Amino acid sequence: MISALRHAQGQADRPDMILFGGDMIMDSLKTSKEEALALWSLWSRIFSAEVRLPYHLALGNHDVWGWAVHDQPAISRDPDYGKALAMRHLGLDKSYYSFDRGGWHFVMLDSLQIDYGATSGYVLRLDDEQFAWLAGDLSATNPKTPVCVLSHAPILAVCPLVDQHIMTSGNWIIPGALTHRDSRRIKNLFSRHPNVKLCLSGHVHLVDDVTYRGVRYCCNGAVSGNWWKGDYEEYGPCYALVDFYDDGSVENHLVPYRRG
Repeated sequence: MISALRHAQGQADRPDMILFGGDMIMDSLKTSKEEALALWSLWSRIFSAEVRLPYHLALGNHDVWGWAVHDQPAISRDPDYGKALAMRHLGLDKSYYSFDRGGWHFVMLDSLQIDYGATSGYVLRLDDEQFAWLAGDLSATNPKTPVCVLSHAPILAVCPLVDQHIMTSGNWIIPGALTHRDSRRIKNLFSRHPNVKLCLSGHVHLVDDVTYRGVRYCCNGAVSGNWWKGDYEEYGPCYALVDFYDDGSVENHLVPYRRG
């Protein structure tokens, strides 16, 4: 992680900001609170020592504490249970928000909803309150201002179809813990706002670049690659370098880095 941050901030054309797309720590879905706190302590030390650019953060599934062990009452009663622990360490008042920078409007979504019936403890979608907020936020944005939406999990993506775990049954059955379940609802909302130009995501550790009805969806791999064990399928550890232009166009480049 230190290597990736130093590599990104050491670009000759220095980036204006860093967008963190979630999964800041290895995992706290299934850990004790002590383990989760140790991971957040490590994150905080690295973050405070290394990040020298403006930044914005979104939640990832592995940042959430305890959802996969919700049958343990002592955990589920803890005030830090779920998203609260991560939000406190990330300094977030809300798990979704928007901001303006460089002539663009940026929307940071929260892809994660608890699901006690799921083995993972979560599904990927917007709840009704967040969806209503998103609709209002897009309506309040100048229609001439290009919009970038960041969600931890892909809203639309092709790469899950070729993930090694999906084809075991001989059918394309994509779990609700891999991509947004509400893709259709969100893309219908975007169709009413043609200034939505780009959606960024990660989560599946694979890479694709899909344009659908005028919106470009870029799933940009993972800084950890195969969870710090080399490449995941065809893709190694990388980060994305994105150039945003005044006309609403973008250039999206995957950048490998050398781990120290």
